[in-house]
This record gives sequence, structure tokens and C-alpha cells, in this order.
Amino acid sequence: MSHEMLTRPIGNTEIKASVIGLGTWAIGGWMWGGTDEAQSIEAIQAAVDDGVTLIDTAPAYGQGLAEDIVGKALVGRRDKVVLATKCGLVWHCQKGNHFFDYDGQPVHRYLGKDGIIHEVEQSLKRLKTDYIDHYITHWQDPTTPIAETMEALETLKQQGKIRSIGASNTSVDEVAAYVAAGQLDAIQEEYSMVKRDIETSLLPLCAEHGVSALSYSSLALGLLSGKVGPDRKFSGDDQRKDNPRFSMANRQKIAALMEEITPVANAHSATLAQTVIAWTVQQPGITFSLCGARNADQARENAAAGRIRLSQQDIATITAAAGTHLTNLDG
Repeated sequence: MSHEMLTRPIGNTEIKASVIGLGTWAIGGWMWGGTDEAQSIEAIQAAVDDGVTLIDTAPAYGQGLAEDIVGKALVGRRDKVVLATKCGLVWHCQKGNHFFDYDGQPVHRYLGKDGIIHEVEQSLKRLKTDYIDHYITHWQDPTTPIAETMEALETLKQQGKIRSIGASNTSVDEVAAYVAAGQLDAIQEEYSMVKRDIETSLLPLCAEHGVSALSYSSLALGLLSGKVGPDRKFSGDDQRKDNPRFSMANRQKIAALMEEITPVANAHSATLAQTVIAWTVQQPGITFSLCGARNADQARENAAAGRIRLSQQDIATITAAAGTHLTNLDG
């Protein structure tokens, strides 16, 4: 594959990034069985060296751990990347809306002005930088008006601490409120071949207002990786163990889908996972696909998906196969 990495702008900004982004939730270790710092740094550097310019992290990923690791990994490479991090999941105060406990400590959804101003400084320190390219509200806080949140974000933008504004895990009403309150550049939502509901809810609204969509879980926690067959057993605290989406019946349907996609993958000398990711970023309204990687090999495999150019026929073949095999999945 001799193609260049595909890049696109974030919303109506001048900021361009690779369509494949590196997601770092797993690198924080939280809900993924711990982390290996040296391996994580290699994964980030391998992604950047292979043309991935979008790096997505968050304070909540291991309570600062993922941001710390990203900061270390980007020393000497900071100017090569579009760095995205988040705000709104806080443990420094108990304002807002209680969300969950982490190691016995309460974490709240809070997007009040004072919270955001505190959080951005912590993130800048951990990331070893003086600006964040894309700053995202991680989860929405029902106790704070979006206009107040947006005012804080617009202030940070005027100060040069952030360059663009995003919102994640949103409803249509919330996105409408963001757009009414200022310049929303992107949303970040779960989207994959097995979870396409935003096509009819959020994406039309985004298209109307020039808002980009960063999709996460493109491989549906590995279900669409081509590596999780009907025989695979899940153990320990693996979040897939009792997940209805990973039922035996589903994995048989996915195996049939993969069989139909294989000729397209082979024609592009690509893996099944790369082919699924390439299809994802060609869906109308999907601007970027965030892919997790815990080591350099995974990072390089994901990066290569941004150099695949599927034809209209390839896309139609994959879409039809998805239509045949993915109707009536469990969960």
C-alpha cells in the first residue's frame, strides 16, 4: 500500500489530522487489566512514526496515567500531532453528578467553569505541553447549563490553551445546545459496523452544522477484528465475558461476515481489521476512527488502515455483507 495517510480537517477549523487516531483508554490500564509503560510509549511513538497524527487521551484513563504516558511519549514529537484530551470526569471535587467510584474514590461528571479551568491546567502539566489541539467534554453533566460549559471552553480558546472544542457521549439535544452556545468542532461517539444508531440521530445534525465525528470502538472491542472466532474463551475480568454482543450466535454471524469481506481484504493486501476500519472512515459523516493499541505492532496495523483506498464497489460489497449477517445481533 503506497498511498499516503488520509487526513481530514476537524470541523470548520484549520486543524487537519489523520483519519486514524490512536485511542489510549487501554494504555491507562483502567478496565483493561493494567498497563505497561514502556510498551505503551512504544505504541504511541510507532503510531506517530507511521503517520497517525491524532492522539486521543483523557484524565479519566487511569486517573492521569494515560496522559502522563502520552506526555512522555510525545517529547520531541509534540509538533507532529493533533493532541486531544478531555474534561468533565473529576475527582478533585464532588460537584455535579456522581458517576462511579474508582478505587473507592467518587468520580463526578462536572462541567462547571471552575472545574474545567482546574482540569485544563492539570492536563497541560501531565501532557508536558502548553496547548491542547482538541478539548472534549468526556461525559455530559446534567447539573451545569451547556452555555456555561461553552463559555469556559471559548475562554480557554481565546487564551490559546485549547485550539478546538469537542463533546463526547452526547444526545441530539445536547449537541443542539452546544451548537447554539458557540463553535462546536466535533463529537466523539461509539460507532461501528454493529452499532450504527448515530447515522440517523447525531450525524444529520452534525452535517448541518459542520461538526466532525470521531468514532470510537470501530472494532467493537475486538468483535470485528477478525481475531475473535466462535472458539475464543474469555476469562477473568475481561469485559467481554458476559457481554451479550459476544454471544456464540453473534460470533458465528461475524465469522460469516468476515468470510465475505476476505476477498476485499486480500485485494488490498490488508488484514480484516484494517478493512473494517477503512470501511468505517468511508461512512458518510464519520470523519475519524479512534483505534486503541497497546503495543507497537497493533499501532502500526491500525495506522496502515488509513492508507487503504477502498473503491465504491468494495464499500458496497462490505455494506451488503454487513446487512446480510449483522441483522438481529444479540445485545
